[in-house]
Amino acid sequence: MIKKATTSDLHVLSTLALQLWPEHTAEALAEEFSEAIKQDTAQFFLFYDGNEAIGFAQCGLRYDYVEGTESSPVGYLEGIFVKEAHRRKGCAVQLLSACEDWARTQGCREFASDCEFNNAASLAFHLGAGFAEANRIICFTKKLT
Repeated sequence: MIKKATTSDLHVLSTLALQLWPEHTAEALAEEFSEAIKQDTAQFFLFYDGNEAIGFAQCGLRYDYVEGTESSPVGYLEGIFVKEAHRRKGCAVQLLSACEDWARTQGCREFASDCEFNNAASLAFHLGAGFAEANRIICFTKKLT
């Protein structure tokens, strides 16, 4: 079962997200998600197996240029995660579909995403879910002294 997340789901949502983004804290994620949920430009979905939340997706609207797109706003998959024991059973595809449906209701004609350059599992998911690779880039930064 897929459910739109609300502020009452912040603990569950941040606990799942921490497994995707372990460099953050659950508290910081909950605070960030709390602000995002209040906006009309973001939506979170939770996937439940019975009473257990086993996955989530975060999507949003991007009004700035999105690589490979021609319209604005663009629906954007900000993050998606399914617990390992439940992977390869269609949960992530269903979460993605919920995000795409939401983006359509927001007037989007295109949907986009990204993944880390070396994340082969994410690349395989995206290609298998119907995304087409738009470009490969490597971003650089340096500190100015």
